[in-house]
Amino acid sequence: MFGCIHTQQILAEVSLAQFAYAFSPLVEETAADTVVLDVEGCALLFGSEYELANEIEKQARQAKESGGLGCRVNVALAANPDAAIHAAKYFKGITFISPGEELDALGELPIENLLGPRSKDQRPKTKDQRPPLEKQTLDLGPSWDDAKLEEIFETLRLWGVRTFKEFAALPVAGVSERLGQDGLKLQKLASGKTNRHLKLKQPAPVFKNAIELEYPIAELEPLSFILARLLNQICASLNAYALATNALQVELKLEGGVAHELKLNLPYPMRDHKVFLKLLLLDTEMHPPPAAVVGVSINCEPVKPRVLQTGLFIPLAPEPEKLELLLARLAKLVGAENIGSPELLDTHRPDAFRVKRFELKEAKKQRSKQQTANNKQQTAENLQSEIRNPKSMLGFRVFRPPLRALVQAEQGYPQEISAWDKNKSVYGKVVCVAGPWRTSGEWWRADSWARDEWDVAIERNTKVGSGCQQVLYRIFRELRSGMWFVEGVYD
Repeated sequence: MFGCIHTQQILAEVSLAQFAYAFSPLVEETAADTVVLDVEGCALLFGSEYELANEIEKQARQAKESGGLGCRVNVALAANPDAAIHAAKYFKGITFISPGEELDALGELPIENLLGPRSKDQRPKTKDQRPPLEKQTLDLGPSWDDAKLEEIFETLRLWGVRTFKEFAALPVAGVSERLGQDGLKLQKLASGKTNRHLKLKQPAPVFKNAIELEYPIAELEPLSFILARLLNQICASLNAYALATNALQVELKLEGGVAHELKLNLPYPMRDHKVFLKLLLLDTEMHPPPAAVVGVSINCEPVKPRVLQTGLFIPLAPEPEKLELLLARLAKLVGAENIGSPELLDTHRPDAFRVKRFELKEAKKQRSKQQTANNKQQTAENLQSEIRNPKSMLGFRVFRPPLRALVQAEQGYPQEISAWDKNKSVYGKVVCVAGPWRTSGEWWRADSWARDEWDVAIERNTKVGSGCQQVLYRIFRELRSGMWFVEGVYD
């Protein structure tokens, strides 16, 4: 059995479909003012189909605050959805149509009501002035259009067919020959013999779970069981809709009405509840709540899952879930600000960088032919401008951190250098010098920088009998402190 609820007095802010979910989980929203329910089995809860219809009509008159609609509705019960829709639209109150009696109940309805209600003033005499047909109650398929329907109804009017009963009395063979299969579908609709499935209205998915605890929780282990339960439900909902999430918001309600929030931002969409649980526990250990927990709420933002196509000759990257767990454990040990990948800053300050969150880079798509040609041309130009003499090519090895140095200078020029640490040492007499080159910047900040750089050749004594060896270094002097440093060596 199917039930239909129809009303023309519903308010704009009230949802008829949400009201119908209180009586059946299978709901089709035919129109804003019409819904169809599958009431099979609901008699066990409400007593009988007719008692169910009475309960729906009674509940609809209730105020919106009490779960009602605040208006009167028409309720019809029939063996198929279309018969229930016609009865609810054109008969006031409660209508019950027994199986096989559809034509007796609907036979006197005008033929124009097959596709929706129309008042007499909506039926102009000329064909060009007729409004578009309402195809709300039929699953007509993609081949139907208004012109075809108008042609069929015009033919029926010329035949003198005015009601559902007269249309249903026509011979099936004759309707098929003159109106085709489309006419047969309309005749079944007029006879109340259609058989179709409901186009179920899926409720909006909710990816949020909350629980109120009977007793406060002050330890991490019992809290983990609560988090596991909520995360398992959320991940099951994500799997049901083929979605994932890259952000979790956890709100812990503490004693005294205070809220403690935890946010988990992921570089890739995931939906593994075990990984989420481990990450949340690590985050809770690093940021423990100041009081006992009396309530937990978890919310996530659904996104499309990550799709990765690997190649036969491409080395496998670590799984994002395992990588996130590793990074979370390292962050707990050394601090979140001390782990990540270095990124150069857009500044002239020497060795200026910051540590950002580590993320695996996706493989780039194939470049276009034009871009590939431009890159080849640019590479050829660079090769032509290269220095062909390999003896003039130098490499620079940077000391990190730079070596603190003692420099003897005359008239501002370095004459002798002495610098050392645990692993290396630089000392000797300066035999050749180039510079200074002064660099400075960010004078408006408290940590502004300014220094003079030099390239110096130092003569060092090697083994006995081998003579002297000259090594080229770069040194600099900080202007604010006056201290000297050895920045690196040229190879």
